[in-house]
Amino acid sequence: MQENTRRVGTVSRGIRCPIIRKGDDLAKIVADSVLEAAASEGFSLRDRDVISVTESVVARAQGNYASVNDIAADVKNKLGGETVGVLFPILSRNRFSICLRGIAMGAKKIVLMLSYPSDEVGNSLMDMDMLDASGVNPYSDVLTLERYREIFGVYRLEFTGVDYVSYYEELIKSCGAEVEILFGNRPEMILPYADHIINCDIHTRARTKRILTKGGAKVVCGLDDIMTAPVNGSGYNENYGLLGSNKSTEDTVKLFPRECRPIILDIQKYIFEATGKHVEVMVYGDGAFKDPKGKIWELADPVVSPAFTDGLIGTPNELKLKYLADNDFKELSGEALREAISASIRAKQGSLVGNMAAQGTTPRQLTDLIGSLCDLTSGSGDKGTPVVLVQGYFDNYTN
Repeated sequence: MQENTRRVGTVSRGIRCPIIRKGDDLAKIVADSVLEAAASEGFSLRDRDVISVTESVVARAQGNYASVNDIAADVKNKLGGETVGVLFPILSRNRFSICLRGIAMGAKKIVLMLSYPSDEVGNSLMDMDMLDASGVNPYSDVLTLERYREIFGVYRLEFTGVDYVSYYEELIKSCGAEVEILFGNRPEMILPYADHIINCDIHTRARTKRILTKGGAKVVCGLDDIMTAPVNGSGYNENYGLLGSNKSTEDTVKLFPRECRPIILDIQKYIFEATGKHVEVMVYGDGAFKDPKGKIWELADPVVSPAFTDGLIGTPNELKLKYLADNDFKELSGEALREAISASIRAKQGSLVGNMAAQGTTPRQLTDLIGSLCDLTSGSGDKGTPVVLVQGYFDNYTN
């Protein structure tokens, strides 16, 4: 192997930062933290390194919060304050419980329709073997709460031990609203019970809205239509509303951050001025991956990355080394094989879609791939690394 060939490919580093508060100069804090980490750990920044900042600290610096009273006021104003259908929410104390409190406070009755056998991101409501044995058709059958309990009893989520059906029922009642709980999977199934509806699904929301509107619903709002403007001086998100929000306190949610592009451009500028290196910068939320044991799909945010610099637009354009080694150059080995593969990589031009040697590579957006890496690196607890530096991601075998 050539002496100047790097022996390490992609490296992902969690970067420790101060605790971010509303009004902080986040761009400067992030840039300074990366530069201080480089000096402390003895590494250097390179062109096309990626600095990723978790969405939560961006929203915190923006002060982008809303209370249950703010949510209730917006729901009452947009949906009338009487019976409101709440359709396809995810099962989450962190992601949805405070939103549900605000919705319930803005209505007299909630008709809650849960998808089954699981919610949109894979949280289960029942044992699959029991469903198979029940004769219930998830596509066509609407279950009442009584029928659900008769067949499936009490089902607690594996990782949290929470019976979300009871949890959501009691939460709604505690806000002074009546509640009726149903289980169904087609959006129009809720229409005999409510015609003012908040559809809470994330990635299928546009289709759900179309179906409900065509089916005769009088008012249809997605979570992305609630808190799209300030209510009594609250935070807001004009594009995503309550989508991507997280529990902050028992009475407030942190909303998904608003316009982030100025921040990422400032970070890029700070790093260039300090080092002469042109780095890429992105804001990231949930990574897009699925847990193999709990079957939970992680992406509860509307997008992995709400903002990124232009160098992160697109998808990988890579050749599969094992395909080249096993097919095109199967007669070669050692230095001859290395040279042949390196020459193929250097010669690649334009899109490789349809090229057999590129099949099996990952045609996902760069920001989704890097965001997933960053989410796993930073974790969701007490690591204290809301910034992740990814180096060597755009390297290949020839670098």
